[in-house]
Amino acid sequence: MRPALISIFACFVTTSVLASEDIPDQYPGSPLYSKPVEFIPNVWSAIGATAPPTYENSGHNNNLSFIVTGDGVVVINGGAAYILAEALHQEIKRITDQPVKLVIDENGQGHAMLGNSYWAEQGVPILAHVDAAHEIEERGAAILESMKRYNRDKAEGTFVAMPTETFEDKKVIEMGEYTIEVLHLGPAHGPGDTQVWLPEQSLVIAGDMAFHERMLPLFEDTVALDWIKTWECCFEALNATYVIPGHGHPTNMDQVRRYTRNYLVYLREKIGEHLDEGGELKDAYYIDQSPYARLDTYEELATRNAGRVYEQMEFE
Repeated sequence: MRPALISIFACFVTTSVLASEDIPDQYPGSPLYSKPVEFIPNVWSAIGATAPPTYENSGHNNNLSFIVTGDGVVVINGGAAYILAEALHQEIKRITDQPVKLVIDENGQGHAMLGNSYWAEQGVPILAHVDAAHEIEERGAAILESMKRYNRDKAEGTFVAMPTETFEDKKVIEMGEYTIEVLHLGPAHGPGDTQVWLPEQSLVIAGDMAFHERMLPLFEDTVALDWIKTWECCFEALNATYVIPGHGHPTNMDQVRRYTRNYLVYLREKIGEHLDEGGELKDAYYIDQSPYARLDTYEELATRNAGRVYEQMEFE
């Protein structure tokens, strides 16, 4: 590893301990929760809050990243609202005069795609996995209304803008000095989960495949066992040196493995023990998850996650 990259990486590992859902805003004066920082040369990320989406954080509770390729900028995640995408674009303009040439949505969730409305107005192509595009088409209007309830006046200008291009398994983009592989490695957190892999830099912008510093949520369509299988067969195979997770500061594989794959395995083991003892759903919510209690959003998500895994494992 080059000395400059070691220094940058060490800085991020040190900074990561500062993540807390109690911090209301790290970038006063901007709708963004935090100012974009350069993780490795030319790869930037505005790190979102590790709290649920609120008016105070403008819905910026995931990571909005971009790559300055030398022949244009690739943005990863449209953002949770028009106002966030616009704010991110202003930051990009301060860093480079290269135009934004592509936006990639990491999935079909609101914080990944509602900001597409801004980018669509700029005429920027938007790429998403076919399953994410389907989710946006089916659920986009409801997701938008949900965002309006917490974001109120900050939702102004936001509308549902569909991706202009889709892919299924892999799309390779050659732009400037970068080879960018846009991947769908398999079922994980939600429909159309997308990873952006830079093989020459050994960096993956993991999207919601990987969580760090906050507890991951299991949705109705999240199958924990499938997520584990995708992780073990395909995400680990990237052997990435650097990871920008969907949530939490940029870090390494050891950290995201610890708080994503290992958490899912732990949860299934605990629920499995509960089932073996004849335990019922009403008691499954209270299995011991104390090793992960210090993660942000633990209070909001731990019991719900346990219930979802119980329902998935009850008839395995």
